[in-house]
Amino acid sequence: MAAWSVSRTLRGLLRAAGRGCSSGAPATLPRSGEPALQEAQALSPARRREFLRDRAVPFSAFLTDSFGRRHNYLRISLTEKCNLRCQYCMPEEGVPLTPKADLLTTKEILTLSRLFVKEGVDKIRLTGGEPLIRPDVVDIVAQLQQLDSLKTIAITTNGINLARLLPRLQGAGLNAINISLDTLVPAKFEFITRRKGFHKVMEGIHKAIELGFDPVKVNCVVMRGLNEDELLDFVALSEGLPLDVRFIEYMPFDGNKWNFKKMVSYTEMLDMIHQRWPELEKLPEEASSTAKAFRVPGFRGQISFITSMSEHFCGTCNRLRITADGNLKVCLFGNSEVSLRDHLRAGASEEELLSIIGAAVGRKKQQHAGCFPKLGDAPLTSSSLPPWDPLHIQGLRARGSFSGHMGASWTRGGLPRVLPPTQPRLEASSSWRFYSSHPQDPDCSTKCLNPETPVVPATPRLSPLSDQLTHMDSEGRAAMVDVGGKPTTERVAVASAVVFLGPEAFKLVRQNQLRKGDALAVAQLAGIQAAKLTSQLIPLCHHVTLSHTQVQLELDAARHAVVIQASCRAWGPTGVEMEALTSAAIAALTLYDMCKAVSRDIVLGDIKLLSKTGGQRGDFNRSSNSISSQSQF
Repeated sequence: MAAWSVSRTLRGLLRAAGRGCSSGAPATLPRSGEPALQEAQALSPARRREFLRDRAVPFSAFLTDSFGRRHNYLRISLTEKCNLRCQYCMPEEGVPLTPKADLLTTKEILTLSRLFVKEGVDKIRLTGGEPLIRPDVVDIVAQLQQLDSLKTIAITTNGINLARLLPRLQGAGLNAINISLDTLVPAKFEFITRRKGFHKVMEGIHKAIELGFDPVKVNCVVMRGLNEDELLDFVALSEGLPLDVRFIEYMPFDGNKWNFKKMVSYTEMLDMIHQRWPELEKLPEEASSTAKAFRVPGFRGQISFITSMSEHFCGTCNRLRITADGNLKVCLFGNSEVSLRDHLRAGASEEELLSIIGAAVGRKKQQHAGCFPKLGDAPLTSSSLPPWDPLHIQGLRARGSFSGHMGASWTRGGLPRVLPPTQPRLEASSSWRFYSSHPQDPDCSTKCLNPETPVVPATPRLSPLSDQLTHMDSEGRAAMVDVGGKPTTERVAVASAVVFLGPEAFKLVRQNQLRKGDALAVAQLAGIQAAKLTSQLIPLCHHVTLSHTQVQLELDAARHAVVIQASCRAWGPTGVEMEALTSAAIAALTLYDMCKAVSRDIVLGDIKLLSKTGGQRGDFNRSSNSISSQSQF
């Protein structure tokens, strides 16, 4: 009641000040017939919006809450349906759909839009579900374009239908776009979304850039254990392209089985990126912005963080939402809704609708229920592993390492461009295709990748080895080592393997034309999974809780081979070399399985431990000079 009383008092004060609209709407236009109105009507839509913006008057009390927040941004859901099933958004079986008769019609959407714009809303974002599966979405955009005081018409989309529809949408008046993309690995895309479509999303991003949208916003929900290892790859996309890559903290929604441990906080993400780009600079924040923006000097685009959970922006929230069935939500996290559809269909007048909207806005709470008052930094689980030896690889280009992308060629700016199946995936000057579950280490610069730069091997620091087999008891029977008395330290191990494919299989892998799919993507995921399951595969291995696993695969054209490197990190009383070795071996076996239909003349070799740190026996580092290119088993 107090909040509604404040809102009503504000309206009274504004009316007493002589506003020319009994509804409390901002009188952004002079009365009909006046010279200014005639001048505005003679302008183009873009110039007319500038004209109206410069002459706007005090904001509507109906859209001002009891904390003084002015809501000039409206999100309208066009549909509950979606052509993906993202794990953080909805359950695998989907959600119960509202009967079509209970959804807002196009006419009702436009009626409510006009009312909100009249009251001061100057930005409308169309959402879903997936808004681009609604058949009349282009017509809706065109009708919204006719609302004179509306400055921005935006869409948030998963990008599946974007390339096909975007030219028409832009022609109808769309001037801002957000595209959801949570991974740059095609196999992982299918895992997260439970659907195919990675290439279509990439085509949509390219189309948006081609049509001049600047920036093109790419929304990435970051989830621990799933895609936080791709942060640096996403940042690299902004180097040569007008992208605003927006990292979004994982938030709870009905059906997504939210777990606090899955959330990667803004500060943790920022720290990881700072390690790679210490020159990262903060950009000024716009009023009511939900994003904390940063830019790497020299990069064309930027990155942003949506800190909904760790550092909420409720105090400057200017957003209202209308669901597909016509309910007004004043907070995304709130359960409170009021049906504008029912009142609209019951014949409510504009004044009555405004009273209902004003009452709902007046009840808006100071902050959403999902906010954490203060979120401590979670420990880093994706910190950079020690740089691995480049193995004297020849011809490796400075920015060659990236997460694998099926059927994609990388432009100068770093965005994968989808190619026809017959087009080579890499330029003729480079025989290397890279696939990594983790971005390139910041210390691995162009200097260390230059074949003319000498590689200085690390000095081994070995302690005496045991002269007994520790996995046997006094009677010669197999036994698990008791590690209960060992100190808990950080353990890191790196192992490698080489798969010699032969010319035919190598060509198909490089061009990603295997019938089974992307061999590198599947092998990488298999290697990660194997590291986590080592104790179930090797009988006397202790179970180790890994804090990080990294798998890299590189194509070696000279040998028609794939070079695999697996790194594991943990904190505990026992080492992780078996996890690293198992990861590399299983990744190699997976490549064999993916390619065996093409050729069985495939050899797995060079499975070895490259380095380990931590533990009573000291560190171990294998000199790169000892690596044989032909050692096999």
